[in-house]
Amino acid sequence: MNRPDFKPVPALLGAIALGAALLAASSIGQAADKDKEKAAPTRPALTVTSVKASSSSLPLQLAANGNVSPWQEAIIGSESGGLRLADVRVNVGDVVKKGDVLAVFSSDTVNADVAQSQAALAEAQANAAEAIANAKRARTLGDSGALSQQEITRYLTAEGAANARIASAKASLTAQQLRLKYTKVVAPDSGVISARSATVGSVVGVGAELFRMIRQGRLEWRAEVTATELTRIKPGAKVLVKAANGSELTGRVRMIAPTVDLQTRTALVYVDLPTSLSASAPFKAGMYASGQFDMGVSNAVTLPQQAVVIRDGFTYVFRLNADSRVSQVKVTTGRRMADRIEVVKGLNPDATIVVSGAGFLNDGDLVRNVAAVQPATPTAVAAR
Repeated sequence: MNRPDFKPVPALLGAIALGAALLAASSIGQAADKDKEKAAPTRPALTVTSVKASSSSLPLQLAANGNVSPWQEAIIGSESGGLRLADVRVNVGDVVKKGDVLAVFSSDTVNADVAQSQAALAEAQANAAEAIANAKRARTLGDSGALSQQEITRYLTAEGAANARIASAKASLTAQQLRLKYTKVVAPDSGVISARSATVGSVVGVGAELFRMIRQGRLEWRAEVTATELTRIKPGAKVLVKAANGSELTGRVRMIAPTVDLQTRTALVYVDLPTSLSASAPFKAGMYASGQFDMGVSNAVTLPQQAVVIRDGFTYVFRLNADSRVSQVKVTTGRRMADRIEVVKGLNPDATIVVSGAGFLNDGDLVRNVAAVQPATPTAVAAR
């Protein structure tokens, strides 16, 4: 059987030709799209403002904590024993001056003792007058032989004994007068009464505590500083002390303790606070306070705090490069002052750093840098 020759079907050939044409057109379109992408500029990820790092003078400070205590606390006690307390004239918080009467003891018994001592002195003086006269006559008649030497000695001895009794009576009277003086308890110095244990009607012994007083109303802040920091503190240095109630005072270092505590390894630094005798003074003895020792100033590279970004526990800034792209730079920060922060490590002083929008950037982002808007001056605001 003879087989006829095979001939391609015209429809199949047309389909193949059409597919080839479509594939070529698709390749040409993709190439054109790539050319368009290369030709079209990349859009910036964000519009930002930038600033150059600047050198500023920042204060050197040392922080510490401690208690507010009286400069000196006087304990005022009784110098008379066995007397009844008749009157108490001051209370806790009262401001007193040196010599003011704080309390009065009953003086009836002491007045009687004073009168008795005065009578004893008068008696001794009367008895001594006769002995002195006899001794004077004995001296006159000593050379005449009218009196024996033994009698002359007896008269002279009687004179000496009489004078001794006068001195003893005077000493006894002085002691009783002191007891009378001590019935009034007076302030040994000016200051503020900080404690009172005196009670009207009580009978107290010699030396019993009646009052406590903050001498001259002076307070001090006793800062606890580690041994390694002591060498940085000098007497006379300024200290800003802030109490727990928010009150602030500026004091000065008076002295540094000569020893370091064996348990805590800290030493006390005594800071004098401004004197105030007012009951409404912001600082009170016993307060806990923090403070900053003024150690001078030093130059530092600073940036606005808005330019610093914290991510994953590290601190970064974004450096603006010449191609308008940013680089994430890890830095180490230090002191802060107002809206500025010190950059200790990781940043060149002449670098341009992104400020506004730094928190939204990633490493390598393309940005558009615009001039920062300057805040209006107080004069311009007032003019509006």
